[in-house]
Amino acid sequence: MDDAQQTVSEFLTTHDLECPPEYRLLDLVAEVGELASNATESTDYGATPDSLSIDPDELGDVMFAALALAESQSIDANDALTDALEKLEQRIKTTGSAGSAE
Repeated sequence: MDDAQQTVSEFLTTHDLECPPEYRLLDLVAEVGELASNATESTDYGATPDSLSIDPDELGDVMFAALALAESQSIDANDALTDALEKLEQRIKTTGSAGSAE
């Protein structure tokens, strides 16, 4: 477990914020939605993509929610990230693109 996940785990325990993983997932989706809202508003619904502005605090909320979800499922977030990077690297080698759509 990396330092960030350990920090989140300790924060959850210290503040008695344990809850079922399904709530953690819903929280993560809600926080990603707030990032989408930042993007929608700052780009005038995509009309001006160069004006994209993401609130760092909202990105932090997404990271917290993702780490809390990983913790609730006993998933080492660092290992999961390493696996994802390896998968992307292999996909780039095989298809020339990191995208999963064909």
